Amino acid sequence: MSFFKKFFNDVIRKTDPDDDTVKVKGKPKPKYYGTVVPYPNFSASQDAATLQSAIDCKGVDEDVIIAVLLKRSNEQRQKIKVVYEASTGKRLDKALKSVLRSDLEDISLALLMDSVHFDAYLLRKAMKGFGTDEDVLVEILATRSNQEIREIKKVFKEEYETELEEVIKDETSGDFTLALLAMLKANKDESNEVDTNQARKDAEILFEAGENTKGTDVSAFIDILTMRNALQLAKTFQHYASVSDVSLPKALDMELKGDIEDCLVDIVKCSWNKSAFFAEKLHLAMKGHGTCDDTLIRVLVSRSEVDLKKIVQEYRAMYDASLQDHIVEDTKGHYEAILLGLCGPH
Repeated sequence: MSFFKKFFNDVIRKTDPDDDTVKVKGKPKPKYYGTVVPYPNFSASQDAATLQSAIDCKGVDEDVIIAVLLKRSNEQRQKIKVVYEASTGKRLDKALKSVLRSDLEDISLALLMDSVHFDAYLLRKAMKGFGTDEDVLVEILATRSNQEIREIKKVFKEEYETELEEVIKDETSGDFTLALLAMLKANKDESNEVDTNQARKDAEILFEAGENTKGTDVSAFIDILTMRNALQLAKTFQHYASVSDVSLPKALDMELKGDIEDCLVDIVKCSWNKSAFFAEKLHLAMKGHGTCDDTLIRVLVSRSEVDLKKIVQEYRAMYDASLQDHIVEDTKGHYEAILLGLCGPH
């Protein structure tokens, strides 16, 4: 794992998640870390007409299409879709698909999906055809809330006429399957409460399940890492250091191999610093020869109204370069423009 040591020893500078709330008249209000905000003078009918003109004009006006998609929130894009179909008799996604190509087509269609349908689509795509993209399965299930996972399961059943759990059982195996199914239960503690005694007990259980026994009791790792909140896990990591000569992430690296190792390490990374987890994903997508456009599109679109500002900041801190600069080096044209637009001001 080339980034393993760097991520845990050099990148993560604290164990406690950021305080994502501010006080408004004495009441806590979530901070907004998205890069895409609702357009203030929004008119779904006007935007639908603008897109129709851009699509139907000779040569297609990609600049206009990009401007509309980037400067509208996802909720506003859903309203544009409804009005477009009502006024033209055509679905907007099919209209764009008929005139756009390659990566620009892919990211434009992604922006037209609501977040739940996009996640369901990504999960289906990760398990469709030959092979399975295990990293995508873990990324989505480890970073979505309990409510989001429940909604994804519902939409997946509606769209693909099968249970998400059943597809995962068919397409994965062993302990990796058990870990995915555990996350799919959507029973993770989402409070900010920390039980020091429980953290001490969990640390001892993990030590006994891994380093202090012949073989590894993977189920113990799955149960604890998929159920505890981020602050609770941070406290468990601290206590683990008192019963072992190595850190818990290092113990995972030593004791486990293959998909289950990658899965549990990613869960630990997410609990430690979710923004750094996504920054690393983006960096790896552009590192070396070639670019993984699927990852760029997936992360930038799905996090654009969640925490992309924090991811962009974390990227610079981790790699001493801006995400935008690396995008310019690796992409071009209208596709580059829409990626940069999602990242927000440089």
